[in-house]
This record gives sequence, structure tokens and C-alpha cells, in this order.
Amino acid sequence: MAIVHRTILTPTKLELLAAWLPGQDWYRGIGDPALTKAGGFRLDDPAGEVGIELMIVTDTASPDVDAYLVPLAYRAAPAGGTPVGTMEHGVLGLRHTYDGPTDPVLRAQARALLRGEVLPQAQSESNTVDRTVHVEPVPDAADVEFVRHLVSGSSGAVSATWLDADGTRHRAAVLRTAS
Repeated sequence: MAIVHRTILTPTKLELLAAWLPGQDWYRGIGDPALTKAGGFRLDDPAGEVGIELMIVTDTASPDVDAYLVPLAYRAAPAGGTPVGTMEHGVLGLRHTYDGPTDPVLRAQARALLRGEVLPQAQSESNTVDRTVHVEPVPDAADVEFVRHLVSGSSGAVSATWLDADGTRHRAAVLRTAS
């Protein structure tokens, strides 16, 4: 099980994402995003080497508040995949952050979640299953689609919740089988 450290990150995850997100083709905002961490969960790397987080952020910079799934892989050393940037972690040191769908460990664990072989973990607590994540296992799922722009009420094999600025809880599909 992954250990969640209570420490300082420089830059913060939201600062890192605010610089990276506008360059993504699935980003719908205009200009600089105003991001808030609104939900998400973690997955465990069986080897204990890669931090895996599927973060949900909301962007309030545009008139329509958009919610995004941002899967992130955190590594101690550079690796293949699409880099998001680096952060200094107060306990673990320099962390190389990658866009999750391009990281083979994150992708493998997301497929395992989709098949019902692993359990989603709480985002902020060590060794705690996240019961708010609903999984309808697809035992023969060969690949996974990450739903980047979240639409409340959408369906998929894995759904998660997030809170908007006024405290309203939403649920949407975050992972589905790739077609």
C-alpha cells in the first residue's frame, strides 16, 4: 500500500497543472486556469515505485465551470511518457510527474481497476479503500479510456465524485473500456 505523506510540494500540484493544462487538446478553458482540487483517488503500484493519482480538478476561470480528470504518475527518476513537470517533495525529494495515460504502470493499474482486480485508494489517507469510487468490473477489458472532461451523470465502468465550489457533489464516469 502506498504511503500518503503530509508534506510540502514545490511547486504544488495545482501550480504544476495550471502551467500544463492549457496546452492539452482536451482542455476547454480560455486563458489561465483557476484550479481547485475537487476529488479523485489513488491506485497502488505493486512494486511500490510509482505514485499513482487520478485527480479531479475544477476550473473556474471561464463562465462554465469545467471538471477534469488528471491522472498523474510520480516517479523518483525520469522515465518514458509525457512529462507534466517536476516537484520537490518534502519527504521523497525530486519527483518527476507524468501524464498518467502515458505511464505504463499507471495504465496497467487502471486496466486492473477496470477489471475489478485492484481497489481504489483514498486520495489523502494511507491504506484506505475509497468507497466513493464505483467500479462495475469488465473482466475482459483489454484497454482503458481515461475520461478527461467530466460530465456529471455520465456512465462508465468506473465513476468517481467531486465537489464543486458551492459544495454540490457530482458523479461521472472517469474510466471506461477503450473502443
